[in-house]
Amino acid sequence: MRTQIAAANWKMNLTLEQGKALVDDILSSPLTLDHHHLAVFAVPFPYLITIKEQLAGKENVFVAAQNCYSKKSGAYTGEVSAEMLRSIEIEYVVLGHSERREYFNESNAMLAEKVDLCFEYGLKAIFCCGEALEIREAGTQNSFVEEQIKESLFHLTPEQMTNFIIAYEPIWAIGTGKTATSAQAQEIQQHIRSVIAAKYGDTVAHTVTILYGGSVKASNAKEIFGQPDVDGGLVGGASLVAAEFTTIINSLK
Repeated sequence: MRTQIAAANWKMNLTLEQGKALVDDILSSPLTLDHHHLAVFAVPFPYLITIKEQLAGKENVFVAAQNCYSKKSGAYTGEVSAEMLRSIEIEYVVLGHSERREYFNESNAMLAEKVDLCFEYGLKAIFCCGEALEIREAGTQNSFVEEQIKESLFHLTPEQMTNFIIAYEPIWAIGTGKTATSAQAQEIQQHIRSVIAAKYGDTVAHTVTILYGGSVKASNAKEIFGQPDVDGGLVGGASLVAAEFTTIINSLK
């Protein structure tokens, strides 16, 4: 079975003490993490080392950065490089979240550069893609997401694409309380897998973990994750509540 992931995206929330208490509450809860399950905490940059230390010795539980820059180093005040993340032994990084695309004008070409740097420094990228409401209403979401994937990922080798992680996030369902139905999630995530298969073949495509992100919560996680092409979730608001995120982790198939 493909790797199934429950990824918590804290965004710009929580003090360090609040974050540590949240992790403690989740880790002290009954978790059913099988060998193919991962729980990943994408935390603000200042907390990476502390939360990583807090997770030390825990199986199948990792910390992730929420971003990295598209250049190796240089005069980019306020940015964090892939090499810096590697130097503190961070293994995962979220790339291309819709908020980064919208607020910071991150393009598909820039994200291709970030993906390359992640491979260079041994980081595992969680690559985000997804459409806004007007694109969904126009019925062009499949072609829009396909373009995002092709322009940012299709320069990769088959070996690089094997076991890659993609997070599909319908932007219209992030923080709005609206959620794509499980059928809608399955439809577009199946399309994403078919696009990868057309380029790299079925064998590679069926190794790619594809997460769903968009108002995932304890009450709907089981149904959404139960879809054949949904391999877990990238979770925002519900990941800030221990009981919610614990239930989401335990909903992985």
